[in-house]
Amino acid sequence: MEGESSFSVVAPPVFDGEDYQVWTVTMEAFLEACDLWDAIEEDYEVPSLPENPTVAQIKTHKEKKTKKSKAKNCLFATVSPNIFSKVMSLGSAKAIWDFLKKEYKGDERIRGMKVLNLVREFEMQQMKESETIKVYIERLFGIANKVRILGDEFMDNRIVQKNTCILT
Repeated sequence: MEGESSFSVVAPPVFDGEDYQVWTVTMEAFLEACDLWDAIEEDYEVPSLPENPTVAQIKTHKEKKTKKSKAKNCLFATVSPNIFSKVMSLGSAKAIWDFLKKEYKGDERIRGMKVLNLVREFEMQQMKESETIKVYIERLFGIANKVRILGDEFMDNRIVQKNTCILT
């Protein structure tokens, strides 16, 4: 059919209180793909319709109201029942997003400790005899990406250097 997109949206994982940073990356991408991210980012108010509104005003009003409701519904659908009970009374998708960020992101000190633990884990990695180089490199990139999600830089050349050691 003309004008239809073949793009399909895959739902993000349900957030259960673990790996908040990973969940936010996937959730933001999901909301952007559904054209709902601005309802969270901007948290705009939907003004009341004026007397004798035009068809365009009615349409715009309905679209904005629907977008806010859909964003809130997406957040409700992607949190565990335990977390849902904490956010169900919040009035907007923005309020839910901000609550989750405040509750689960952690402060700088905690994120810094997580980064240090991941870097230590990276440094301690050794290729197993039964594993291929591809699997080993994927494991290293997995750790590096966790560091990046926490907001720290992790240069690919560190992975290259670590791989150079196993090849010599």
